[in-house]
Amino acid sequence: MSAAREIEERAALWMVRREEPSWSAAEQEELDGWLAQSDAHKAAFWRLEHGWRAADRIASLGAFSPAPERRFGAMARWTPVAAAASLLLVFTLFLMRPGLPFVGNEAVQTVEFETAVGGHKVVSLPDGTRVELNTDTAIKAAAGDRRRAVWLERGEAYFDVARQAGREFVIYAGPRTISVLGTKFSVRRDGRRLAVAVVEGRVRLDDASGGSRRSMTLGGGEIALAIDRSTTVSASSAEEVRERLAWRGGVLLFDGSRLADAAREFNRYNRKQIVIEGEAAARVRIGGSFDARNVDGFARLLKNAYGLNVRDGDKKILVSS
Repeated sequence: MSAAREIEERAALWMVRREEPSWSAAEQEELDGWLAQSDAHKAAFWRLEHGWRAADRIASLGAFSPAPERRFGAMARWTPVAAAASLLLVFTLFLMRPGLPFVGNEAVQTVEFETAVGGHKVVSLPDGTRVELNTDTAIKAAAGDRRRAVWLERGEAYFDVARQAGREFVIYAGPRTISVLGTKFSVRRDGRRLAVAVVEGRVRLDDASGGSRRSMTLGGGEIALAIDRSTTVSASSAEEVRERLAWRGGVLLFDGSRLADAAREFNRYNRKQIVIEGEAAARVRIGGSFDARNVDGFARLLKNAYGLNVRDGDKKILVSS
């Protein structure tokens, strides 16, 4: 059995156990620990949970007769393994259909877009929303009559959401969701790290990673940085937020940034990677505007303007003091 399949089956077992009346605080703590072990655990669990909560009931398991107060109440007559296997089977059958199965309670079709390393793409969703995808980014989008949803699987995207009264717009990024309240904003997902920068309007950032839901609302000029269960918000000007979105024009802006951080940004856009050797070189401060995809030009600048030792290879650029 593949590791991915084992994770999916374990996630299904957790979901079945959590819906039992005997679910305890100790079991919740154990589940939280399993989710915290890896992003793969979180992704599998949240994917299952979203699918079934969106559907609101397991209609396809005709042999089950869920009690009104517990959606999986009838599963108590099954062993946890059998119930989880049935849950996973039906969810898999849903996923075999084109697109994700539900947005709210509506069956929908989805569209998918992605960019390669160094890529940039502007796409329009069926509802008229405009999305710019940055380097190495993948999204799925689905729309129903009452609800629109986007799953940011990796990378960074800028959203100009079409205003449509009565049709909610939600972005899923791991265990967090961003609900759009009429706005232009960007979302960047790097593993456990999530950054949301609002140009105008408002968004609501929800976190349910710890078993309880916490929310905060962000307005124009505000930036939220979330890592695991910790979230901080900083207030900036709308212009400063726009500067953070310079990637939309293929530009990287640095204002006294450490070379180590600047190199990480360049590495997002180029297969040829910058490797910083030594702490002295890593601490060098970089300022200016640079073409994100001209890594060779940046390397020449480090050599000629900063006096750093640069060794250029086919796949790597080694930089030291």
